[in-house]
Amino acid sequence: MVEQLPTRPEPPLKIAISECLLGSEVRYDGSGARSSYPHAALDGLFSYQGICPEVGIGMSVPREPIRLVGAAQSPRVVGVKASDQDFTQPLRDYGQNMAAALKDVCGYVFMKGSPSCGLFRVKVYPEEAGRITGAPDMRGRGIYAAAVTAVLPNLPVEENGRLQDVVLRENFVMRTFAYGHWLRLQQTGLSARLLIEFHSRYKYLLMAHSVVHYQQAGRLLSDLKNDLAATSEQYVQMLMAGLAKPATRKSHANVLSHLQGYLKRTLDSASRQELDQLITAYRQGSQPLLAPLTLLKHHFRRYPDEYVAYQTYLDPHPEQSALRRLL
Repeated sequence: MVEQLPTRPEPPLKIAISECLLGSEVRYDGSGARSSYPHAALDGLFSYQGICPEVGIGMSVPREPIRLVGAAQSPRVVGVKASDQDFTQPLRDYGQNMAAALKDVCGYVFMKGSPSCGLFRVKVYPEEAGRITGAPDMRGRGIYAAAVTAVLPNLPVEENGRLQDVVLRENFVMRTFAYGHWLRLQQTGLSARLLIEFHSRYKYLLMAHSVVHYQQAGRLLSDLKNDLAATSEQYVQMLMAGLAKPATRKSHANVLSHLQGYLKRTLDSASRQELDQLITAYRQGSQPLLAPLTLLKHHFRRYPDEYVAYQTYLDPHPEQSALRRLL
């Protein structure tokens, strides 16, 4: 029987999300935060598993607020008014246990600034003998979020506030679909041939986001005689770390030029020049990404190339989402 690479997942993909972002009134003050998440822009792409770790460990709604204290690298989470109430270990344990139950989700959106769920720039207050002694350090990460990401380091994660940025939003969605495809491959069963085939599909997408990770992945997969499971784990780490780096106009233009090379023997001189000028205009900022992409796809419909048609780069997420229209 010939091994078949599983098809890419179709929306809606299952992702986890801070439950308050779904509108559930679970925040410390009894409110929700639905309006701070771009539901309309992501409509139809995801199904959501809402999680509130503070409620999950038994805290009430409403409740007294909490905050991070201590060192930014190893903070504790305590009550604002009652600093002797330490929730660090319960939130950490809940995160570790929840991560074990999230093996089938393709991403996670966390609530920004939260001492339990924040991913970036969470305030950590210096403390001495239960008293705050200075201005907060902005390098903290929520205790629950830190536990989840430690157990699932390859899972695409993002904060709700950053998803208002069109580049970061497109990047997150792209990563969830790539990770969902990887989960399908794992469920099907890994083999050296399927691992190579998977990488072949993501080759140019990875190149657009990180040439360094693209080169590392190529070297890694050049020898699959050793432990395949260990190699595949290294590979997905490289893939997801590379894809997490937002692509630039320069890096997109580099990939577009590589794909253009597959047409050099089929396009006439005028068509090649038109495409080349459009790629240059995009790189210089006077055209959106969709302009050269649309023309490139048009030419490949006229002159199909099996290898190029296989590339995830051309359609990294459902076209109806229109996520690339502003890039």
